[in-house]
Amino acid sequence: MSIVTLNNRALKDATAVGTTTGLGNLVFISRSTASSSSSLSITSGINSTYKEYIFFFNNIHPATDNVAFEFNLSADGGSNYNVTKTSSFFKAYHNESGSGNYFGYASGADLAQSTSYQHLISSDANEGIGNDNDQNGGGYLHLFNPSDTTFVKHFISTVQFNQHNDYSINNYIVGYANTTSAINAIDFKMSSGNIDSGTIDMYGVT
Repeated sequence: MSIVTLNNRALKDATAVGTTTGLGNLVFISRSTASSSSSLSITSGINSTYKEYIFFFNNIHPATDNVAFEFNLSADGGSNYNVTKTSSFFKAYHNESGSGNYFGYASGADLAQSTSYQHLISSDANEGIGNDNDQNGGGYLHLFNPSDTTFVKHFISTVQFNQHNDYSINNYIVGYANTTSAINAIDFKMSSGNIDSGTIDMYGVT
């Protein structure tokens, strides 16, 4: 990546800024739309074309109240979603009434060498997403180099949602898929019930 340079030494006097190279661009690949869907599975487009993939969640709304929104990975094109994962999970929240706030570790939402689905929106401690008409969630999952066959695959995620008891909650998730096999599919679902509505957009990063 080249360094951005100014045409003189003082920022306040700059009249031009140099160009940049090597910065990643987002390339839209696909959109998955939920309509009372048991899950949203993406089984194509995750390959060696890009070393980074980002999945953006928009207006994710559950059919069932107080549930988790979660994902798992596949190394066999979606036949099985059971990749071993280890993760960390932090959360911050504040109630609509202003009566409660918190920031800290969520020990019930992390994984330790587990093939279970990883929570993005957690229902741990009775803090699942609500299914009121005005409640939903949004955020992203960033997956790094899924086609690599030498190293494990890292992921990071931030999700904001309306908790079923009217808290605004922000979840921060980091971890890795502990496999050297190529990851080529991903599945998103609720811990119980359907995804009533919402979209997941997949982008590659150049």
